[in-house]
Amino acid sequence: MSTPISNFKHQDSQPWYKNYMVVIFVISMPAFVVVACIWFVYYSYQIRDSVVRDDWYMDGKTLYQDVSRDKLTYDLDLHGKMQFSDNGNVVFYLDYPKQSLQSGKLLDGTPLVYPKELALSISHATDIKKDRDVVLQHEDGNKYSAQVDIDPVKAKYYLQVSHDGKEDWRMQDVAKLPRSEVSFSPLPVFAES
Repeated sequence: MSTPISNFKHQDSQPWYKNYMVVIFVISMPAFVVVACIWFVYYSYQIRDSVVRDDWYMDGKTLYQDVSRDKLTYDLDLHGKMQFSDNGNVVFYLDYPKQSLQSGKLLDGTPLVYPKELALSISHATDIKKDRDVVLQHEDGNKYSAQVDIDPVKAKYYLQVSHDGKEDWRMQDVAKLPRSEVSFSPLPVFAES
C-alpha cells in the first residue's frame, strides 16, 4: 500500500511584498548604500585635501629657470646655519667664505655687504596651511632673525633662504621640523661643471 506524498512546500499566508526579509534585503539595504554614498561624497568634498607642493614635477619643471640663483650661491661659496627655538624664534647665520671676509669683497669682486633682510620660505610637504613665509631681519654681523610659528608635529619641510637684489641668490634644504638646527650649503652639482 502506498502512502500519499505530502506537499513539502511551505505555504506563506501573506504575499511576498509583506515579508520582512524583502523589506530588509531588497529595499532597506540598497537605500542605506545610496544614502551612505551621498554622505561620503558630501563629506569628502567638505574635507578635501589642500594643494600639495608638487616637489617632483614642479621642481624639475622650474630647475632651469632658477638655476642661476643656485649657481650664484655656489660661485660666492655661501653657507648658512638656521637655529629654531621652542618659542618660535628663528636665527639664521649667513656665512661668507674666509677669503671674502678678509678681502672685504665677494668672490665675484663685488663689495661684501650683509643684506638688511632675507626672505625665508618654509613649505610643508603636504599641507599648504602649514607653509610660512617671513622676512629675516639683519641684527648684527652675520645674524638674522624672525618669529615663525611652526607646527609641533614633526613633518617634512622645504626651506629656502633667498636674497632678492643685485646679488640674487638662494639657499635650499629639506628637513624634518621641528628640530634645533638646519645647515645650508651650495648645491654640489655645480662642482662637476
